Amino acid sequence: MTLIDGKSISAKVKDEIKAAASDLAAKGVEPALAVILVGEDAASKTYVASKEKACATCGIRSVAHRLSSDVSEAALLELIENLNDDESIDGILVQLPLPKHIDTNKILEKISPQKDVDGFSAINVGKLTSGLSDGFVPCTPLGVMRLLEEYGVQIAGKNAVVLGRSNIVGKPMASLLLNADATVTIAHSKTKDLKRLCADADILVAAVGRAHFVGADMVKQGAVVIDVGINRGGDGKLRGDVDFDAVAPKCSFITPVPGGVGPMTIAMLLSNTIKSAKNRLRQRA
Repeated sequence: MTLIDGKSISAKVKDEIKAAASDLAAKGVEPALAVILVGEDAASKTYVASKEKACATCGIRSVAHRLSSDVSEAALLELIENLNDDESIDGILVQLPLPKHIDTNKILEKISPQKDVDGFSAINVGKLTSGLSDGFVPCTPLGVMRLLEEYGVQIAGKNAVVLGRSNIVGKPMASLLLNADATVTIAHSKTKDLKRLCADADILVAAVGRAHFVGADMVKQGAVVIDVGINRGGDGKLRGDVDFDAVAPKCSFITPVPGGVGPMTIAMLLSNTIKSAKNRLRQRA
């Protein structure tokens, strides 16, 4: 069993980003990410602080917009429109969740597809499902693909099962695996005979948000298991969707929680921002 070390790979990605940012700056383009935080949600504030710190480390300018929880939808839309028009901004990120009085889909669709570094807009989703490479891909599944690449995991021709059908992880993860020539099944709460389905998978990606949902009886010998779940227990400890101790002995490769997929998400966000900045440089040429 080989443990997939997300911390070391994310550090490698950040070194690449830092070098790219320095090269862009030398050519007159300073990569910039605008981050919008609405309200005082503790977890969201922590995530935003982590993103700002990572930007500073990698040479990307972070532009923070912290708004009160009672901000109007119209005001938020206007801010995004202004950022869309600001040529010095390469990426726009709206930290989720948003207050209930704001239509999340309307906000995300307002972001220019050329600055949608989260990869959530319908245009970028369409490009992903069409196999086009010029759009932006959601950061967590993109990070999973980088981990598989770094560890030399063969995808083509393999049977892959994705547990979860969210727009943020499950669906784009399935599209990426399909584009890499895997045979892909998306499983969810209505899937019948789930254990048998998972036990046939060469590559199993768990993204259901339920601690230790995947047990040893759902994994075949030699499988590659990717745990995207982050669940905080009553004791404050983080647990994945996979029962690591029970499952790991059966795996050829497995990601731990924490230290597996998690560190890759911010790294790929910065990577997408660099991609956008390179697009800006090309447009100036």
